Amino acid sequence: MVHSMTGYGRAEKTFDQETLSVEIKSLNSKNLDLSVRLPQALRIFELNLRKHLSSTVIRGKVEVFVQYTSQKLAPQAQLNAAIIEEYLNQINAIAQGERLDQLALALKLPDAVSQEKEGAIDALWEERLLEVSAEALKGLEAFRIQEGAELHADLLRNLQIIEEGLERIGEMDPERGTLQQEKLREALNALEEKVDKNRFEQELIYYLEKFDINEEKVRLKNHIAYFKTTIEEKASGKKLGFIAQELGREINTIGSKANHANIQREVVQMKDALEKIKEQALNVL
Repeated sequence: MVHSMTGYGRAEKTFDQETLSVEIKSLNSKNLDLSVRLPQALRIFELNLRKHLSSTVIRGKVEVFVQYTSQKLAPQAQLNAAIIEEYLNQINAIAQGERLDQLALALKLPDAVSQEKEGAIDALWEERLLEVSAEALKGLEAFRIQEGAELHADLLRNLQIIEEGLERIGEMDPERGTLQQEKLREALNALEEKVDKNRFEQELIYYLEKFDINEEKVRLKNHIAYFKTTIEEKASGKKLGFIAQELGREINTIGSKANHANIQREVVQMKDALEKIKEQALNVL
């Protein structure tokens, strides 16, 4: 079943006095473009989180936002007296002024104030992070499936236009061949005394082969069948794009060989449907 690259999922869970939330947004992209924003306390788990996400989201421009709040690990500001004193001694050596002004300056210098925590993040939080992420991924997957159902229907609707056009072309093709032969016979009759009949028959065969579209019709039919099979796969976006290119190649060749007004009209309708297929295939995972 078709999955859209566009999606959204969010999950939140509270562990005692600590809350973890994961939000995932996904948009179209040629490959996987994964951006992860983690709070400082959880950044040590970023690599494993990326691996976990990459195996599921597969493709798209994906942004992940993780928020972590804890009453247990509330930061407590502490003054680094030794560092501040050293800063003040150096300031006194090169500047004049009130001690209070110097202290205000010293407090702005690096490491003058540290943020120490009562405890530290332990390995258990990696398991919790992956657990909440998995819930968010479920939401993303559900969104992608819902959007994918609409893409699936639209792709098949336009593919059907191409398939029906091919059937009508198949019905008109014998008539086209007959008309071409009649035109050539009329030309032969008008030039009967001026041409070599054997040479003309050779040219006739060459001409009819040049405008024959049977091979293109067979290949186009096979591409349509392959498209229908591929569209049932989960990550089929790139393959559908490649098949669409092959569909276009056969349709264009039929159009260039047709030399028949009604067939040309069918080709125009098929090209229009194919352009819609190409646009929608860019949205498929």
